[in-house]
Amino acid sequence: MIPTDDYKERMFTVGVAQLPGVKHIEDYDFSPVIETAKSLPNLEDEPRETVLTTGFGASTILSLAGKIKELVGAGKIKHFFVVGGCDSPKPQATYYTEFVKNLPEDTIVLTLACGKYRFNEMELGDIEGVPRLIDLGQCNDAIVGIDVVVALSDLFGMEINDLPLTFVLSWMEQKAAAILWSLLALNIKNMYLGPIIPGWVNEDILNVLVENYGLTPVGDPKEDIKKMLG
Repeated sequence: MIPTDDYKERMFTVGVAQLPGVKHIEDYDFSPVIETAKSLPNLEDEPRETVLTTGFGASTILSLAGKIKELVGAGKIKHFFVVGGCDSPKPQATYYTEFVKNLPEDTIVLTLACGKYRFNEMELGDIEGVPRLIDLGQCNDAIVGIDVVVALSDLFGMEINDLPLTFVLSWMEQKAAAILWSLLALNIKNMYLGPIIPGWVNEDILNVLVENYGLTPVGDPKEDIKKMLG
């Protein structure tokens, strides 16, 4: 059923009545809100011990392409991980904290979206100037992650599925599911997903993803790392 204008007006009136003293914006004139916002003082800096570096662009990362190729050739970088996706309030989501914490020191983590908040305050250090934890931003920056992965493919002259690279994706919901479909459309195989299987995945869908794309539900973080590094 499509609400009528009369119905919307009545519901709005009820809402206003429940918020006494709240000014009603007329004719979409938000000038009072804008002026009030301008009159407010600046937010004070909140002191904190941890400083996060985020928003790495593709050009910044790829400026290190020569160094990355050298370090891979020398065996100092053994594997790349793309670890990202959605976060979840459920305790199982601590999987990603344990996963990243237990990665060997000769690995690099590219991360993005809310799942990164499980580990992006970790001090993973660097490998001869290449940060071990590269935070690309939020899920709308997923295209940067793909740009970097494609650049790695070109850099080493290998197909994406042949790179020393593993996608480990957390609980995918809402628009993040579209990002997963995009990865599947690019024919990226052998990704890991979990620890909570999304609500839209029934047994039939999971079977198709496993059989056609090698998608693997995650398990124990340490055991998964062993499988991924094989």
